[in-house]
Amino acid sequence: MPGDQVTFGAAALPEPDRDWLAAAERLPIDSVWQGGHLLPPTSTGEAITRLALMTAWTERVRVGSSVLLLPLYHPVVLAKQLADLDSRSGGRVSVGVGVGGEFSAEFTSVGVPVSERGARTDESMEVLRTLWRGGQVSHHGKFFSFDDVRLNPVQAPGKDRHEMQPGGPPLLVAGRKEGAMRRAARLGDGWLPYLMSPQAYARSVDTIQAAARAASRDLAGTGFQWMMYLYCSIRRDGEQAGQDVATFLGRAYGDKPREMLDRIAPSGTPEQVAARLQAYVDAGVRHFIISPAAPRDTLEVVTLAATEVLPRLSVPPAGGVTS
Repeated sequence: MPGDQVTFGAAALPEPDRDWLAAAERLPIDSVWQGGHLLPPTSTGEAITRLALMTAWTERVRVGSSVLLLPLYHPVVLAKQLADLDSRSGGRVSVGVGVGGEFSAEFTSVGVPVSERGARTDESMEVLRTLWRGGQVSHHGKFFSFDDVRLNPVQAPGKDRHEMQPGGPPLLVAGRKEGAMRRAARLGDGWLPYLMSPQAYARSVDTIQAAARAASRDLAGTGFQWMMYLYCSIRRDGEQAGQDVATFLGRAYGDKPREMLDRIAPSGTPEQVAARLQAYVDAGVRHFIISPAAPRDTLEVVTLAATEVLPRLSVPPAGGVTS
């Protein structure tokens, strides 16, 4: 089974904010998330910068990238940055990774061919894990090579010393296509899709489990995390919630019919959204990242999700989804 408990996280939208994060930590949520591009078309933040702010401005919840476009970063530099953040935060970092590609200028500007983004992501995941193992390590791959190096995460001064998670932060594979599913099955610590219906999520579970079996990998034994980055809006006024989603996602997905958006980005009252999320739970989701698809009052969406939607969800009895 994917797990016997449903938990919630929240995307810190529009940008990480100290007061917003403090309020979110008082809610029954387990994590906060943000991602970012290098050369976005608008004035929005970069993934590592946002992750650093969230680790500094939180105390209890896990902090994660959703997502970090891995092929745009040199993995040795990234390994050190993430190890330091994980160590200083007390082992609270999770890393959602994706391949990107929607903004081709990001790739050409850093000298990475778009056509190599999948292969570079695979190798970078291997490099991160190699460096996070500890001790003297070497790696020789198609894109990266080094001999007998050691990564030493920073230690916080004083008596409150923390350490990096054993083996480093979990690497959660984001995406929607079969290539990402295979990557999650072979290399990932979890599956983190987005803009996916419950039916499509159930099919992705089957695909990942089949690929893992083919690779002789026991997902249940590794604590594989079945996650979902879910755009949604929850309001007392269900009509307002629907308008939120249409406005928020319409800028990027304006060519999609309203009915299609509704299948992949639920909106409505807490009762209505809970019914929609239960379908995802039945399909295998165990940790939702609630991403407020709303132009304003995003904390209200997260608050209603955590206090009125989460308590309504239940894991199906054993046998509903197998691993």
